[in-house]
Amino acid sequence: MKLNPLSNRVVIKFVEAEEKTSGGIFLTAAAQEKPQVAEVIAIGPGKVTDNGALAPMTVKVGDKVIASKYAGTAVKLDGTEYTILSEDDILAVVD
Repeated sequence: MKLNPLSNRVVIKFVEAEEKTSGGIFLTAAAQEKPQVAEVIAIGPGKVTDNGALAPMTVKVGDKVIASKYAGTAVKLDGTEYTILSEDDILAVVD
């Protein structure tokens, strides 16, 4: 199965949270922060503007992005967890 987002929606997969601090201390699952860096897995065609034109997406598949912490809807497909969110909930692209 494949997720095909509609309009200006994006499917992302969050990068795993760090299990160890920079000082070498291992963190329990409860102490780890929710990751904000994610990889773009799929994108929709873009948003239709008020004048009927299609506004292209500014992110592309494979981009590493920072998303709003609690944005989007979590879905599980074939045992993998993804998040579907609006492109507006993406704050930055990581180079």
